[in-house]
This record gives sequence, structure tokens and C-alpha cells, in this order.
Amino acid sequence: MSAPDSLKSILFAFFANLSIAIAKGVAAIFTGSGAMLAETIHSLADSGNQLLLILGLRQTRRDPTDEHPLGFGKSIYFWSFLVAVILFTIGGMFSVYEGIHKLQHPEPLSHAWVAFAVLSFAIVAESISLWGCMREVNKERHGRNLWQWFRQSRTSALIVVFGEDIAALLGLVLALLAVLVSVLTGNPLWDALGTITIGVLLIIIAVFIAIEVKQLLIGQSVEPRQLDQMRAFLQEHRDVDDVYNLLTLQFGPDAVVAVKARMTPQASDVALVESINGVELAFREQFPSVRWLFFEPDVHD
Repeated sequence: MSAPDSLKSILFAFFANLSIAIAKGVAAIFTGSGAMLAETIHSLADSGNQLLLILGLRQTRRDPTDEHPLGFGKSIYFWSFLVAVILFTIGGMFSVYEGIHKLQHPEPLSHAWVAFAVLSFAIVAESISLWGCMREVNKERHGRNLWQWFRQSRTSALIVVFGEDIAALLGLVLALLAVLVSVLTGNPLWDALGTITIGVLLIIIAVFIAIEVKQLLIGQSVEPRQLDQMRAFLQEHRDVDDVYNLLTLQFGPDAVVAVKARMTPQASDVALVESINGVELAFREQFPSVRWLFFEPDVHD
């Protein structure tokens, strides 16, 4: 997914989360619900996270320097990992803490209708945000199921937004159920249990996001599907006899590619260089995300 598409998805989620956080905060004050407070903190954390992702995307566009000759594309991975940490701590751990506090000091809910109204609004708003995110996800899926896409995608910003939207929607449903059961039974402990459950959910999703982004931080190749396409393109090119090595590295929105191949025999060194240049030009046209391409001709592996 291109940077403009990523930015559009992030901005969509930011404004949705900010409006939801304000509404949840008002409801938490009126009702005294721990689940509503947990959801308020969750939405505020998500809003801050989206700002961090926007900062990360801006940094990826910085020009290369002597100290960073391949550019700053991987900076988005750092900010994405930081978002996962924030979701784990501020979102998840705080919710668990608040739930335990409510278990120890239960308080009856008041003005429950406010919570129902706000949660219903939030579910609609978050569903719209998830719909916007899914439009971008579907552009990348290419027939894969969501789990396969999540594990293979190299677009960390979209992975984070998708995970946050799923966590937010599930958390809202849990909060609505917790408040509903608390009102029907007159037992505020259900609200506390709902708060803890929301926290555990956020922690689990944050861990999954962190694991995926960690792979990108360490250094991952381009997606397997694209790697196969690159290899097939080189092997089918008329000026390439064989491909010995094809190394790729995802660098934020860009890719670094190194090729070691045996070229078809040429009449002179100049002709060989021209054939290599032709392969490189065609390769870049076929795969526009490739920013750095290193091509080494050889006669053996």
C-alpha cells in the first residue's frame, strides 16, 4: 500500500477515535462505569497512536544521508512498535488495573442510558473506521484470508490500524454487554469483569501486532508473493540465463533488492553493461516499490 493510502486510513481512524473518546469520556463521568473509563482511555491511546504513525510516515519521506544511505523507510517500524507498546500498557494494563479496582470497590452504575447511547454511537463510528481500513487491506490481500495477510503484510502502519480497529470494535461490544448485564442484574461486578476482559483483549492484540512489527524491525524480505514474481520476472527475461541469488529487504514503503545472475553472452563488455541496465530498467518498471537495486553478473553461484 502506498504512503498516501496509509495516511488516508490513519486519518480516518484518528478522527473516528477522537470523537469516540470524547463521547466515552462524557459517558464514563455520568455513569461511573469502569468499562466506559477503560474504553475512554483505549480510544485516547488509539488517537495518540495514529499521530505517532503519521509522524512515522513523514519520516519515511526524508532523503538519504551519509549516515543513512538507504533512507529512513524503516522508521515507520519503530513508531509502529511503539504504538503496540502503548496499546499494551496504557490500553491493556490500565484497563486490567481499573477492572481490579472496581472489583475491590464496586459502585452501582447511574444514567446507564447514557452509556448505551454512547456505546451504540461508538460501535457505528468504529465500524465505519474498520470499513475504511478494510478497503485498504483488501487492496493488499490478493485472495489471501485475513490471517495470511496479517502474517505476510509488510505495511506496518496498516497492520497497526487494522489491529486497533478490531480491538476497538470487540472492546465496544464487550463494554456494551458488561453494562447491560450490570443493569439487568443490578450487580456492578459484571462491569468490573468487562473492564478486565477488555484489558486482556487489548494486551493480546498488542502482543500480536508487536510480534509482526518486530520481524520488520529485524529485517524482512518483500512479501512472498512479490518475491516469487520478482524471481519469475528475472528468470523469464531474455538477457538473463540464470538467477543465482535474489535478496530483498522491505524498507518501509520501499524495497531494497540485490541480484546475482548469469547473463546471456554478449559481444563486448559494453554490450553486457547495456543488457544489465536494460534488465534493471525493466525490473524497476515492473516493481515500482524497488528504490535500491544492486545487480551483480556472474558465471557461478
